[in-house]
Amino acid sequence: MKDMPQTVFVVDDDDAVRNSLRMLLKSAGVHAEASASAQEFLSTYEVTQPGCLVLDVRMPGMSGLEMQHELNLRGATIPVIFITGHGDIPMAVEAMQHGAFDFLQKPFRDQELLDRVQRALVRDADYRARLRQTDRIRERLASLSPREREVLDLVTQGKANKMVAGDLGVSQRTVEIHRAHVMQKMEAGSLAELVRMMMAVSP
Repeated sequence: MKDMPQTVFVVDDDDAVRNSLRMLLKSAGVHAEASASAQEFLSTYEVTQPGCLVLDVRMPGMSGLEMQHELNLRGATIPVIFITGHGDIPMAVEAMQHGAFDFLQKPFRDQELLDRVQRALVRDADYRARLRQTDRIRERLASLSPREREVLDLVTQGKANKMVAGDLGVSQRTVEIHRAHVMQKMEAGSLAELVRMMMAVSP
């Protein structure tokens, strides 16, 4: 499946601000979409869509903070950059506590916004790459037989083949064969790599 392009979503009830931000982003070569309200944005947004969100704090109806809360409930990981014309510090603190990526007070310089958007897009891409990697690791884990999984668990706990054989009541040669299958199926080049994979998917 081809990855969806990164999109910067602008949500602001002020037509002039919304349109100028969209034009600014497009002039910087960034794909941008704009919504006039939280409800309008939420009605079409899929949590799998990569990118970032430039969100006005104060909007009629659902506020930016309420929309952030709704996104959190949906499991959306998109980085949120809040913008406000009111310099409301407690609001900024609340937004950051709930996982906002950044906070900008109006008026801000164009470059200031573009820099933060670029950082947010990098954060989002890194996160999604890590997510894809853990999905691949879980798929490989699912391909292991129950005995191979037992060997994997014991080996990544630091146990030598001889100890694993004793724990499982099988010969050391059998453990070596299972271990080779585990390395092959998990596409691991070393025990250290195997340990890192298990750490990546452990809760």
